Amino acid sequence: MQLINTGVSEIDAILFTHDHADHVNGIDDIRAFSDRTDRPIEMYGPPDTMARLAKRFAYIFDDSIKALPGTSKPEASAHSVEAGKAFHVGDVDVLPVPIPHGSASVYGYRIGKLGYVTDAKQVPDDAVKALEGVDVLVLNALFRKEHPTHLSIPEAVAAARKVGARQTWLTHLTHRTGHAELEAELPSGIAPAYDGLTVEIG
Repeated sequence: MQLINTGVSEIDAILFTHDHADHVNGIDDIRAFSDRTDRPIEMYGPPDTMARLAKRFAYIFDDSIKALPGTSKPEASAHSVEAGKAFHVGDVDVLPVPIPHGSASVYGYRIGKLGYVTDAKQVPDDAVKALEGVDVLVLNALFRKEHPTHLSIPEAVAAARKVGARQTWLTHLTHRTGHAELEAELPSGIAPAYDGLTVEIG
């Protein structure tokens, strides 16, 4: 629905940070995009994530499973990518950045001047270094109080200041925090993201 609302009609690739349900359970909806093209949608993510997705959604990733006549299925090509090793999507360099998410490790991504970090409990020094120089940072923040697997709002502000992007957008927020209330109290250059937000990055 978000893609429809923003007028997105084509997807070049999908980057997975990890395979928790709130990040992957909409995967079947990509059929609306793969049905429009004669090629599978390229999907990238951590090796363990891609392996689990291949098992959970075998009908998508197993080429031997064909859609019944008169039906369709999402068409995708899975790629495991190594943390810290850049790869290309079209003419764009993408750098997977390992990030702690409780006891698990997930990927954030640096895509040119964009840093994307969700479901982080902290942003370690190595990750800060990998993200240095981004113009825009998308960063998770959950509650005002601390949480064992996600950055709190104060922790996210501290992490954003370390990275030093011109603009940081906080995401993964909950309904416990009002948008206008949070926006009014955040420092300059850090703001809550919202549905339909469009960011242009040179």
